Amino acid sequence: MSADDDVDTSRTSVRTYVPAYQKAEWQRQADRLDMSLSEFVRSMVQAGRRGFESETDSGDPEQSLTGDGPDLEAQIVAELRERDCLSWDALVTAVTDDIESELEQTLQESSRVQHSPRQGGYVLEDA
Repeated sequence: MSADDDVDTSRTSVRTYVPAYQKAEWQRQADRLDMSLSEFVRSMVQAGRRGFESETDSGDPEQSLTGDGPDLEAQIVAELRERDCLSWDALVTAVTDDIESELEQTLQESSRVQHSPRQGGYVLEDA
């Protein structure tokens, strides 16, 4: 019996509260990937967790770090281990979600870049 045989695979729910616009965006992305919202959020959480693990944390040498995050091949291998098959779009989304999160956080924290609905996008504020 392997260690994986001892893992409890029963399902349970987890709740969180997010702004309506964020849920709507997640739903659009999930629909594009032909995923349920629950499956999409679970995948995002798993992908995000990998960004917080180091090689010693995960114990997986394939999860070695290069620069600020896991190398691309390691991310792909991890995604395909979690789900046997992914479409091109699903794979692109899986490996780029961290970039989107980092961009969103940077934009929220930036005092120089502001969203301008009137101009239809992001603008550089004069200092």
